[in-house]
Amino acid sequence: MPALRRLTGRRAVFAAFGLGVLAALALPPVHAVPVLLLAIPGLLALIDGAGSWKRAGVLGFTWGMGHHVAGLYWISHALLTDPWRWGWLVPVAVPGLALPLAIYIALAVIIAWFARPGWPRWLALAGAWVVMEMLRGLLFTGFPWNLIGSVWAFDALPLQAAALVGVHGLSLLTMLLAGLPALGRRAVAGGAVALLALGGFGAWRLAQPEPAPPGINLMLVQGNVQQEAKWREDMRWPIFRRYLELTREGATRAPAGVPLVVIWPETASPFLLPNDVDARRYAAESLPPGGVLLAGSVRAEWGEGQRPERVFNSLSAIGKDAALLGVYDKAHLVPFGEYMPLRGLVPIRVVQGGLDFSAGPGAIAMTVPGLPAFSPLICYEVIFPGAVAPAERPAWLLNVTNDAWFGYSAGPFQHLAAARLRTVEEGLPLARAAQTGISVILDAHGRVVTRLELGEMGSAIAPLPAALAPTLFARHGVLAPALLTALVLLASLAGSCIRRNRTS
Repeated sequence: MPALRRLTGRRAVFAAFGLGVLAALALPPVHAVPVLLLAIPGLLALIDGAGSWKRAGVLGFTWGMGHHVAGLYWISHALLTDPWRWGWLVPVAVPGLALPLAIYIALAVIIAWFARPGWPRWLALAGAWVVMEMLRGLLFTGFPWNLIGSVWAFDALPLQAAALVGVHGLSLLTMLLAGLPALGRRAVAGGAVALLALGGFGAWRLAQPEPAPPGINLMLVQGNVQQEAKWREDMRWPIFRRYLELTREGATRAPAGVPLVVIWPETASPFLLPNDVDARRYAAESLPPGGVLLAGSVRAEWGEGQRPERVFNSLSAIGKDAALLGVYDKAHLVPFGEYMPLRGLVPIRVVQGGLDFSAGPGAIAMTVPGLPAFSPLICYEVIFPGAVAPAERPAWLLNVTNDAWFGYSAGPFQHLAAARLRTVEEGLPLARAAQTGISVILDAHGRVVTRLELGEMGSAIAPLPAALAPTLFARHGVLAPALLTALVLLASLAGSCIRRNRTS
């Protein structure tokens, strides 16, 4: 792309921003993956034309701003649920979140600039990009959203390599494949062979015989309650009654003689199920004989004068006799959504209510009588690779979430893509109940068993799929993708040294 190499000044900056926006089209739900064959070589061409590492960093930052503003535009919808109070933040929120994420891309581009042009720089950009994605999932509470490897989440087949190398390995492969046009036709032909190999591996893995399922049915209940109505005092009973009625209606369609687990989304109950015996009794009466309810609800710990001292975003297990069979408290809280960081310094409060949520102890294998052990994940706890299952391996993953904040936008689809990747990485089936959708049951290969679409109200019943043997990623986590990334960066360094020696 000689024309991009020759761009200077504002034209180069505008081109970088536009290429970043273009790359966002590869993300869920559009999944226009081929656009990366222009966006990544275009970024490499801009790096080649940058006269200094500082200039390269500016172009990388601008590319990142375009990419993340376009990919995270839907965050503004959460503010518009209360426009009179938070509407003024709309022009600030998305760029404000995109800015630190763009810095990671700028750092990757700076590292790539120091490599020699050609294949060493191609390797350096891919390796540095993955290093920055890994850091993005760890630093400042972590936000591994829209990792570039998630572009393949449109189907289970291209995701199967994640069982070996996780989403970070897919990100490395994606960056390498997308950058090949910058190296010429032979490189593109080699990439086509690699892509066929990826598909072949996926087809082979999906063709393997499945273990016997555990003999339990799951029922997802999706109330489709809009965020604007969710916490209104006059809507508490109508919302609760909607979930009770959907549960009763769905239970009549469940096969007789098979244990049924009913799953309600995050904070589906307007009443505090762990604390409210009457609410649990109503919920239990909606269950069929032998049924169990796993429901999202706020939990409170009370102090003097019956005032709440601590509140938790929780999942409650309730039996037919209204007994509380277990509780999980969310551990990885959303900054500004569930607690206010830098309290006293930030002059606004976005968190609803007078108390911040408190964090639970961390990942657990939750055991409920009659059910295989499962790992509960509330909301975006599911987006963290290698952190969704405790050391004591569960039989399945359960994700309850409230994506009503984000309306009909790309947000719920991107959240689902992350959940789908976790099933393949861990070799565990996943049940996902979302307030307004997308609710889904996935098998351990990431294939959809049943699904309720965004904006749909109803219930869906399907057998709990079987777990697979622990995958390479489940056993070793990010070690394999980290080693591959290190090898790519070492190869880039070696190539740069060789080329410098030849020209000196």
